[in-house]
Parts: sequence; structure tokens; C-alpha cells
Amino acid sequence: MNIAVLGAQWGDEGKGKIVDLLTPHFGVVARYQGGHNAGHTVYVNGKKFVLHLIPSGILHAGVRCVIGNGVVVDPQALFAEIDELAALGIEVGDRLLISEKAHLILPYHRELDVLSEARRGERKIGTTSRGIGPAYEDKIGRRGIRVCDLVDTQALADEVRENVHARNQIIRDTKMDWRAVYEQLLAQGERMRRWTGDVSLALDQAMRAGHRILIEGAQGTMLDIDHGTYPYVTSSNASIGGACTGLGIPPRAVHGVLGVAKAYTTRVGEGPLPTELTGEMGERLRESGQEYGASTGRPRRCGWYDAVAVRYAVRVNGIDALALTKLDVLDGLERVDICTGYAVGDRTLTEFPADLNTVGPCTPIYESWPGWSSPTKGVTRFEQLPTEARRYIARLEEVSGVPMAVVSTGSDRGETIIREDTLAGRWFPQGSVRLA
Repeated sequence: MNIAVLGAQWGDEGKGKIVDLLTPHFGVVARYQGGHNAGHTVYVNGKKFVLHLIPSGILHAGVRCVIGNGVVVDPQALFAEIDELAALGIEVGDRLLISEKAHLILPYHRELDVLSEARRGERKIGTTSRGIGPAYEDKIGRRGIRVCDLVDTQALADEVRENVHARNQIIRDTKMDWRAVYEQLLAQGERMRRWTGDVSLALDQAMRAGHRILIEGAQGTMLDIDHGTYPYVTSSNASIGGACTGLGIPPRAVHGVLGVAKAYTTRVGEGPLPTELTGEMGERLRESGQEYGASTGRPRRCGWYDAVAVRYAVRVNGIDALALTKLDVLDGLERVDICTGYAVGDRTLTEFPADLNTVGPCTPIYESWPGWSSPTKGVTRFEQLPTEARRYIARLEEVSGVPMAVVSTGSDRGETIIREDTLAGRWFPQGSVRLA
């Protein structure tokens, strides 16, 4: 059974921990979209790992990790991550496979990203300015450079020269030398060659051989280029459709979808966040949850759980169950609120609207639930949670429309509840998930 793990909010939901937790059940972990703007943080026995490009399954020996054609790859970022893992005792070796069809992020992409944000002024998107968006623009504009292009050196020289020339027409105060970019690419191609191949074929062969695939998404549904809060979105399909196009696998190869959602809501960057808390409570959630970007360090905006957004993500992705993360961040609060709808003028919306002019001025409709004083941190059995926490989770299941199959009660791998009475019990046999 192949399972996709993806974000059901605005990213930063804790997908890295969930993928790491489930990896021992799979032979392959495959990332299908995004770039090194993703920051999947995993804690193992108190040791912190931050992964930007390489799938979170790399921390488990013997598991093959795949970067699909839907990902845009910055060679410098890739090599830096491989070297950082080696310094932490994790050898990538031959366990990594990068699609030969994946597009590359080049130096001029980073410059164009910064320029694009500056030109937008107050309408800026809030990107990480790492060149991801411009790389996807070149892909759609059919002028991108792919991993396989590094083989034909003459054709590569022509492509680099044309693209750098176009960059110099846009950014006139400085000139970039295409030859320097070309020479750098040749050197990067040499090092990358051992890890490149046909990902679609490799995944098909793995499935035919009986290996299970864990499909890893980046960002979240509400940042999807088609289904998110456009234009304040990422440049790829973070929702389930991206798994097929980004890996070269058919829809029937995805047997289940596990969404990941925080017990509250966060967002980094610009764009609407209906339940945002700007006062003392927002700061309390930020500091308690350490809500700072793993890739950028930027503070995340925080708010109460938005069931309208999560329910939308459940529908769009066909999510079978949710993994609820950071429950422990709510410990000690007198009350916890759940947004179940939006008031817009004299209307009440229970479905997420496409028009941001509707989302922006809306007023969240809240249900208030009693908080809990007993700590949930580190709890590994559902019945050991405080009664109020169990009731809160039960209500989240009702308003989100799917069961909470996994509940995270801390950052470490072992601080997790696997609910055997939910879909997780069917996907992962009782007692089979290693929490240490």
C-alpha cells in the first residue's frame, strides 16, 4: 500500500516528523514538488535534522529516497544538504535518486526572485527568494534547464547563454557572465550524475517488486498554485494531483492519503489567514510552538484551528485521515477555539471561497472549548490524554470530516500516539510503528 503524506493547512504542519515516523514501513520515500524552500524538521533522540530537498526518510538506513521531476533542484543546496547529513553521521551513498527530468534552479533565478518581490511592493508574496518561482516560470515557459540537459554540453551552453542574456536584459545594472554559470553547471553535473535516473521507471519497478512507496509533499494545500489562496501561494501543486505529475506515477498507485494538520493554524509570508491572532495569544502560540521558519527563521503567523480550510483540504485531496501535530503547544490554556465558518456581511460561509476579497474581510465563527491543565507532552496512548484534550480532538474530527489517526505530543519521534482504532490501524498493524 502506497501512502501520500501532505499538508492540510498553509505548510509547516509537521510533515517531516510524520514521514520519518512511518518510513520503516516503506521501501521508498518519494518527494514530488517544491524546492529547498521546504524545511522538514525531524528530531530523533533529541537530535535535530532539518531537511530541505532530500526526503525525510533518509534518516533510516536501507530506505531509498527519491526526488521527482516535479521538484526544482538547486545543486548548491543539494550538495550542502548531503554534506551536512554526512557531518551528522547520515551517509546518502547510493540511496538517493534524482529525476533526470527535474528542473534546476540557477543563480539568475535567485536574482529574479528578489527583483520580483521588490517590484510587487506592498503586494509581495513573501517568498523565500531562493529562486523557486522563477525556476518554475522557466519550466512552464519551456526555457528551463533540466538535470538531463547537463549531458549534452553544447546544447547546455546555448541554453545557458540565452537565459543569462534574458536575465541581463531585465537586470541592467549588473551583468552576469554566462560562461561562469555554464562552467559551474558542468562541475555540478559531474557530482550529481551518480544520483540521477528515470524516477518514473524506478518507482514502477519498485512497486512491481513489492516495495511500498511513501509519497512526501512539501508546503500545504492552502499554498497550492491551483487550489490555494492565490496569488499568495507556492509555484507548484502541493495537493495530491502533484504526486502523480511530479513522480510519473498513475493515480491508482496512490492507495491512501494522510493529511497533516497542526492543532492550531500557522502561516509564513503574506496572504489571508482568517483565524490569525495578533495579540498576546498569538505570541503565546508562536513562542510555545517555536513557530519560526526552518528554512528562513521568519516568525510564523498563528491562529486557532481553521476547520473550514482543513475540511477544504480533505475534499480536494481525498484525505482518508489526519495526523494532528503540536497538541502539546495548547497545554495550559483555559480555552481553545475552533473556527467552523466565516461571517461575511450577512452571509455565513462553511466552504473555503476562491475570491480573496471574500476571505480577507471575513470574521471567523468560533466554538470555544475548555482547555486542559494536565500536560500532553510525551503522551503515547490516547486514553492517557486529559479528558478535555480528547474532547477537543473528537470535535476536530467532526468538523474536519476525517479521523485523527496520529496525534503528535512533542517534537521527538517517540512523542506520538498511533490510534489503532482508526485508519492507521489498517495501514500499519498494531504495535508495528517504532516510536524510538
